Order: sequence, then structure tokens, then C-alpha cells
Amino acid sequence: MRDSVAGFILTGGASRRMGTDKSRLELNGETFVDRISREILSVAGSVTLVGGQAANQPNYAPDIFPSWGALGGVHASLRASSASWSLIVACDFPFATAELFSYLYQVREDAEAVAPIQADGIPQPLCALYRVQPCLTIAEQMIKSGERKPVALLQSVRTRWVSFAEIATLKGANHFFDNINTPEDYDRVRKKGL
Repeated sequence: MRDSVAGFILTGGASRRMGTDKSRLELNGETFVDRISREILSVAGSVTLVGGQAANQPNYAPDIFPSWGALGGVHASLRASSASWSLIVACDFPFATAELFSYLYQVREDAEAVAPIQADGIPQPLCALYRVQPCLTIAEQMIKSGERKPVALLQSVRTRWVSFAEIATLKGANHFFDNINTPEDYDRVRKKGL
């Protein structure tokens, strides 16, 4: 598994609502990026930071289409990948786990992407597994056409949608997709001690 998967953490974005770089926020003395990296390395052979202020990091891939948003980050990850699959996770999902990533990999057969669906029914393209070749080609076509939403990429390839019911019994499932976007979100998770 580790040889066929490369991990990527999206660190771009303006963090307007947070007011500071989300990738550098800490929980229990560990940055979001460090937490996510540790979990990714349980299933992938490498972790690369994509976009944003991570340029001074050793494993870094720049955005090919700067300021293009999340789809641009997904595209840059796919373009930088040397594996057949890319596990792409946004830096503001610090509670995603190796167990979740492993499950996505296990159900990938015959798919070009594997994406979970949150408990509220919203698909999550920024905590998903992408088969590099077909997804990179489609992502480039979509960006050239003006598309910016990564969920549109998932809707354009053969995606294995993972219902929340499938992953609900995994440890921490209720927090996998806790998106830390605002100072209030950050205060809430710090007070919970998660």
C-alpha cells in the first residue's frame, strides 16, 4: 500500500476567516500539519505539502495555478505525485486518521477516486484518494474550462463514494471532518481537548 500511495497536505488558501495560517495551528503541542502527516505516513510512502506558505519545507510542491483554490491544490498534488494514487488532505482536517485513509484505500477497486461523505451528506473532496493519471488529466481540463470546485472533479471521474455509515464505527469518525476555519472553531476544539 505505502508504495502505491503518495500523501499530500493542502496548505494553501488565504485563511481569511481564521486570520492566520491554519497549517501552523497547534493542538496538544503539535501542528495540524504534523498531526496529519503522522497519520498519512501510516498508509503512504511520503508526505508533501502543497501551496501556501510551506515553500521553505523540504517536501514541498508549488501550486501550478496559484490562487485557483482547492481544485488548484488537488491538481498540484496530482502533478507532483510519483505514485499511482494520491491521498489528498486539507490542512484544516487535523482529526482525519490512518484508519480512515486505510479504509479509502481498501475500497478503491475499479475506482478512479475514493471520497467520503460526511454525516450531513456533504461529499469531502479534500480528504480523498485520487488515482493520479485519470484525475490529473481531468483536473487540467476542468481548470482550463474555468472550474474551481474539487467536487466537480469527483463527479467527472469514476468515484467510489464512501457513505458515512461505512466509516461511522472507526475511532474518531465523528470528528474526521471537523473543519477548523475560524478562531471560534479553533477555540472549541482546544477546549474539548481533542
